[in-house]
Amino acid sequence: MRKTYVIDTNVLLHNPGAIFAFQDNHVVIPFAVIEEIDNQKKRQDEIGRNARVVSRELDALRESSRLSEGVDLPAGGRLTIELNHSGLMDFPRGLDPEKYDNRILAVAYNLSLSGSEPVTLVTKDLNLRIKADVLGIRAEDFYNDKVDYDQFYSGVGEAYVTARELDTFYKGGKLEQRERLASPNQFMLLKSSENPSQSALARYFQGAFLPLAHGEASCWGIRALNKEQKFAFELLLNDQIKVVTLVGRAGTGKTLLALAVGLEKVLEENAYSRLLVTRPVIPMGDDIGFLPGTKEEKLRPWMQPIYDNLEFLFRNCQEPVEVLQDLTRKGLLDLEALTYIRGRSIPRQFIICDEAQNLSPHMIKTLITRVGEDTKIVLTGDPEQIDNPYLDVSSNGLTYLVERIKNEEISGHVVLTKGERSKVAEMGGKLL
Repeated sequence: MRKTYVIDTNVLLHNPGAIFAFQDNHVVIPFAVIEEIDNQKKRQDEIGRNARVVSRELDALRESSRLSEGVDLPAGGRLTIELNHSGLMDFPRGLDPEKYDNRILAVAYNLSLSGSEPVTLVTKDLNLRIKADVLGIRAEDFYNDKVDYDQFYSGVGEAYVTARELDTFYKGGKLEQRERLASPNQFMLLKSSENPSQSALARYFQGAFLPLAHGEASCWGIRALNKEQKFAFELLLNDQIKVVTLVGRAGTGKTLLALAVGLEKVLEENAYSRLLVTRPVIPMGDDIGFLPGTKEEKLRPWMQPIYDNLEFLFRNCQEPVEVLQDLTRKGLLDLEALTYIRGRSIPRQFIICDEAQNLSPHMIKTLITRVGEDTKIVLTGDPEQIDNPYLDVSSNGLTYLVERIKNEEISGHVVLTKGERSKVAEMGGKLL
């Protein structure tokens, strides 16, 4: 049965392509949504860009017919910008008719009363979904770019082999498999079926289990403290793996490991021309507002966690801060806000994107498509600590990226589970 979907502003600002994501159904955009989009179009961030993209898409559709009367969509559906059905006569007293959310809710409510098609309000606003439920309107989140976090790919698995196969693995440095048992670059704990206490760590690649080549590596005084960190080193030090995703709670070592390997690759091996570190500028709690000074001075508070890790890695130097400033002047180290990445082509660099869970899938795509020839990109984050109000563990760009590229041979992923920062941090990550 054909359905009617009323789209909230935050869905379009999250993903401008949502206009075309409802197949052959009827998509309704309340006029209040157009006003809200117009209010956001001058912003110089991802939301402002998405607002401008939505406006351009609607303007292109306008050429075929009047939007208020409905235009055909490529997938067979129909799009209408709704001018009517916005009255609040039957609403409970106290609802402000000037609020955009209430005007959008009114359109969905009145369409559900007057139309023959089932009506669903699509919004990423939790409170608006609650209000819709109270009024008897079906409401849901935008699921087109969501993943099932309960089944999230960990990058690690187990496989039982015979004692003879385990012996072949140790002696020959390889164990061929007739059937595909894992994703490319997935790590496996190989256990003997005769004696489970006998085991080995391996990486699956092109139909074979391979021993770890970098599990015992040391970069800038940092060594792996658990098997997941060994897996992370294996991915980070392998130049054939161009996209690495490291997920884990605070204190598991994601950022520190990535920075240590990045410095090793740039300063010691000269495998890349520069270490570029970036992170989204999204505050936790109240924003501190305008910051004076140069671009570097403005970025310093946002990039302080990166500076803390870098200063720890240079702890044996007499003046770690001066060493970092010298590397920056020489162009070997660049700390940049994600805002300035758009439009760039970045060849032969080691890129680290920290706190990637605060990026939308569209922002992740923008970042990945900036990667140039011979560049490696590492994305780290904790999907359970998200500061972006319209993202969650299932819809953020980091989990979306992991699920979409897990079967590619140039990508690798691992979930770090054991906290190594301190006993206090480990306790907080588990219990709080």
